[in-house]
Amino acid sequence: MTDFLLTNARLVLEHETVPGTLQVQGDRIADISPGPTAAAGAIDCDGDLVLPGLIELHTDNLERHIQPRPGVDWPHAAAILAHDGELASTGITTVFDAMRVGSVISTGESRYRKYARALSRELLEIRALGMLRIGHFLHLRAEVCSETLIEELEEFTPRDRVGILSIMDHTPGQRQFRDLTKFEHYVRSKHGLTEAQFARHVRNLTATRARVGDAHEAAAVHHARRLGAVLASHDDTTTAQVAASRDQGVRVAEFPTTPEAARACQAAGIAVMMGAPNLIRGGSHSGNVAARALAEADLLDILSSDYVPSSLMSGAFGLADLWDDLPRAIRTVTATPADVTGLADRGRLAPGLRADLVRVRRMQGTPVVRGVWRHGRRVG
Repeated sequence: MTDFLLTNARLVLEHETVPGTLQVQGDRIADISPGPTAAAGAIDCDGDLVLPGLIELHTDNLERHIQPRPGVDWPHAAAILAHDGELASTGITTVFDAMRVGSVISTGESRYRKYARALSRELLEIRALGMLRIGHFLHLRAEVCSETLIEELEEFTPRDRVGILSIMDHTPGQRQFRDLTKFEHYVRSKHGLTEAQFARHVRNLTATRARVGDAHEAAAVHHARRLGAVLASHDDTTTAQVAASRDQGVRVAEFPTTPEAARACQAAGIAVMMGAPNLIRGGSHSGNVAARALAEADLLDILSSDYVPSSLMSGAFGLADLWDDLPRAIRTVTATPADVTGLADRGRLAPGLRADLVRVRRMQGTPVVRGVWRHGRRVG
C-alpha cells in the first residue's frame, strides 16, 4: 500500500457527483477536496468518474470456473484465482460467493452433489494466504428441496464468517419456476433429460419438498442465526411468502418474481435485489417480472451480477440513465449492499472508509473500468 492522490476526477458521492481530488493514505480514504491539485505524483483521472468499489451479494460465477464444461472439475485453486481476477477487472472489490448447500442424491435425474464445504474451505485457505485481489465472503444458498441440507449446514461454524444465507425453494410449479414449461426447458437443456426423465424429476422433487421442506426451511433460519449470517429470501412471489420472510428475519429479498412481492418487501423493510442480467436483457429468463419494471416503480434497491460479473457495472449505469440519477444508481451496487450486510467500512467515498475505488469512463455508452483499488492497493 502507498499513499496517493486521484485528481481531476468526478467523484460519485452518496448523493451527488462533484469534481475533485481524493487522497488515500495506507488502506483508507484520507480526504476529499474540491477541484484538481498539482501535487507531485497525483494521478490525473482526466475527468473520469471515481466510484466506491462495487459490492456483489450473489454470484454463481465461481461455479462456472469450477466446472467450465459439463463433467469437468477444474483445479479449484486456479478456478478461484481466475474468478477473483475476473471480478476485480469489472470493478467488484467485495463479493459474497454463492454456493449451494443441499444435495439431491437418490434420484436418477439431475443429481446435485455436495461441494460447498470443501470448496469454501479452499477459498478460505487461499484468502488467509493473501492470494486474492478482492474481499471474499461466503453466501450459502440453502436449497430446502433437497435431501442433505441439514447435515451440510452443520458442517459450517461461526469461524467461517458466512455473510449471507439464502433460503431457496426450487420445487417445480412455484416461485422461480411457476411456469413449468420454462422449468422444463431449463432442466432438460442443462442436463440432457428425456421427457420421461424430466417427468420423474418433477415428481421426485415435489415429493422431497413435501417430506422435508418445512423442516429444512426452519433449519435454514436456525443456522443463519447460529452462523451470524444475514438471512435472505429467494424468489418470493406472493404477499404471504413475504410475510413469512419478514417473520423469519429476512433482510434482503433476492429476485422477487412479481411486483406484488417486491412492494410487500419494501413495506416490510426488506431490501429488494434484482439481477443486472435481467435489467440488461430486458426481462427474466424464467419469465418472471422484469427488473426494469421494478426500477420504474421505485421497487428496486440492490443489483446483483448473478451469472455475468460485468453486468453489475453496466446495470448500474443503465439505472442511472433510467432514473437520471447516477449517485442513486451507484448506491444499488455499493452503499445499499454494504448496509444490508453490515459492512460499515465500505460502499461510500468518505474519509476514514476503506480505499476500495473504481475509476470509470463511459465510452459509446459503455462504462469502461480504467483502474481498481482495494485497501489502497491497485488490483485492476
